[in-house]
Amino acid sequence: MSAYKSEFLNILNERGFIHQCSDFEALDSKLCEGPQSAYIGFDPTGPSLHVGHLYTIMMLHWFQQCGHKPISLMGGGTALIPDPTLKDKTRPLLTPEDINANIESIKSVFSKFLDYNPDAPNSCIMENNYSWLSGLGYIEFLRDVGMHFTINRMLTFESVKMRLDRELPMTFIEFNYMILQGYDFVELHRRHGTILQMGGSDQWGNIINGVELGRKMERAELFALTAPLLTTASGAKMGKTEGGAVWLNADMTTPYDYYQYWRNVEDADVVRLLKVFTTLPMDEIKKLEALEGADINEAKKVLAFEATRLCHGEQAAREAADTAAKVFEQGGIGEDLPSITIDTARLQNGISALDLFVETGLSESKGEAKRLIKGGGARLNDQPIQNTDTIIDTSSLPTGLDYIKLSSGKKKHALIKIRT
Repeated sequence: MSAYKSEFLNILNERGFIHQCSDFEALDSKLCEGPQSAYIGFDPTGPSLHVGHLYTIMMLHWFQQCGHKPISLMGGGTALIPDPTLKDKTRPLLTPEDINANIESIKSVFSKFLDYNPDAPNSCIMENNYSWLSGLGYIEFLRDVGMHFTINRMLTFESVKMRLDRELPMTFIEFNYMILQGYDFVELHRRHGTILQMGGSDQWGNIINGVELGRKMERAELFALTAPLLTTASGAKMGKTEGGAVWLNADMTTPYDYYQYWRNVEDADVVRLLKVFTTLPMDEIKKLEALEGADINEAKKVLAFEATRLCHGEQAAREAADTAAKVFEQGGIGEDLPSITIDTARLQNGISALDLFVETGLSESKGEAKRLIKGGGARLNDQPIQNTDTIIDTSSLPTGLDYIKLSSGKKKHALIKIRT
């Protein structure tokens, strides 16, 4: 469908979030009947969510902006079981303590994009599927839920077929994951009248399981809606850098590094990312879309600022933008560049440049730092480092300053602050 009756589907369509739906016409009509409830599941397998998760969090954001009730479902129960979705290997098992710590660590992220106001009828709810999965009796679960799944159908899902085609092992516990995830939809429908589950396109099979299970167990009309696979124009996975994932928690990816990630996206991706990762009105985005050549950098600055503002607040976004301007446009130093602090005594003894590239996080290892130097990408105080055996000492301190600047290429910088 190119046009919808419901505000929500029109917004998602215009911003590029729509890939598949179990029944566009029926969902569209249901959303026009009045406020509805929808959810997205997040397995707390780490202490922070990343940009890939933010993609679907923004779907919940627009759902709430249209007057509906979003639910962020923490997979405290399903995280105890490996998710086989498009993975070659079994995910390591986490302890309940690990999972609870991860949930506490990522909770604050949702409040930046969703409104948790208990007095509002469309206030976001955070649920944890451990609260119902942990109390299920195995025999009862097999009789009441398991009977609705056939092995024949489960073998057709891409996550299963991929493992079998590659002759990779798939454990019985992983096979159960899709059943438990399908049951989550049924339970949320019972508790909150939830009619819609959303997610990335890789979750289509799991979501459809819940839609069909709801029909069989509750005679409920439930819906699935997925967003396209999030990749860059060159085909790389969005939200990944050389250093790993771009995290939403500030203690794992600093606001400055978060800003720089968006500032450095490919030219061809800018408009699409403005639509998905900012709340800028579409008429403003269309004006930015008209920019060409070097002016595209202005659109990138808007993207970086707006994305950072949503995730880390306006103050952090302004500081990151100011630092970037000083580093890249004015040739100066920004106060919130990543930094480490070392004692004067250690500097007097001399420190290997390789060690400092690793300590500042500019390189993952000494081997990587060596390759960086040999490739001409390593700089000390904006001057190329010629030798891999370079020693940094007090003579490396610029006159009148109490810090040394290291750079990896043109876009990654760190400060070594000297403590007297």
